[in-house]
Amino acid sequence: MIAPPPCAADGGVMSDRHMPDFVVIDVETACARVSSICQIGIVGFRDGQEVFAWESLVDPLDTFDPFNTRIHGIAAHHVAGQPSFTQLHGVIERHLSGRITVAHSMFDKGALAAACRIHALPGIETRWLDSVRVAQRAWPDLDNHRLGNLARFLKVEHRHHDALSDARAAGWVIVRAIEHSGVSLAEWMLPPRPPGPAPKAAVDGRFLGERVAILGQPRDGALACALAAEGATIHSGVGLSTTMLVVAADPPYSRKVLNSAAYTRAAKAIAAGRPLRIVPAQTLRLTFTRRNNAGTRGVEAA
Repeated sequence: MIAPPPCAADGGVMSDRHMPDFVVIDVETACARVSSICQIGIVGFRDGQEVFAWESLVDPLDTFDPFNTRIHGIAAHHVAGQPSFTQLHGVIERHLSGRITVAHSMFDKGALAAACRIHALPGIETRWLDSVRVAQRAWPDLDNHRLGNLARFLKVEHRHHDALSDARAAGWVIVRAIEHSGVSLAEWMLPPRPPGPAPKAAVDGRFLGERVAILGQPRDGALACALAAEGATIHSGVGLSTTMLVVAADPPYSRKVLNSAAYTRAAKAIAAGRPLRIVPAQTLRLTFTRRNNAGTRGVEAA
């Protein structure tokens, strides 16, 4: 399908230089019914920059729950006289249809589908990308991947539970993840590659005889390949014969790393007197090949 051109805030068609690589949507709802959309924000990104932003309050034709109002600050009097979802459906469709649409979790996807269903409107055909999943793969050592936490980590200006601000922040998560990982937008759209077999240990090297588990990268990833090239035998997890747990994240370690099963098991083994070390990958002075879903992407020194 050829994507239609995005529309400007006034409903006109945007110029080619503003055609987005992807768009981001966020919605706020009036009550527990996910169809009760009361605010929509959509932001378009091209070549790592924001190229358009559109937002609207929406009359959900539904009740406002005080709990929801406390979260986003929108009440019934704010949407009086505002367009309904039915009236905005065409604008939303022109922004999203046939494009890559990002949402931070799939709540917004479900809300959009529910609103279309409740109002007897056709569903919007788009390709969805979950920025939570992207962030989890790009920065696996963070304590959590909530939008507010990611915005602080990435130093992105953000006002939580404002639909436009949330959409903009989620868009920057995608941009920074592409920059950080070297994984393209097209590659992020692919399903995660299941880990393959661990690389075979070289017959000599600095880590000959070491039996290594890796925390924060797959058993066939760049770090595993670099260690195996130096003689290490790669294990899928911390076991009775493991002599080293290599942590891909830089210290000081996050709570997520410290509370992980591998780290906890290794710490208990060390406390019990077993000859096992926990080592940050950055201290090993490795040369490794960086990989992603598309395969090898050059050589990088650590």
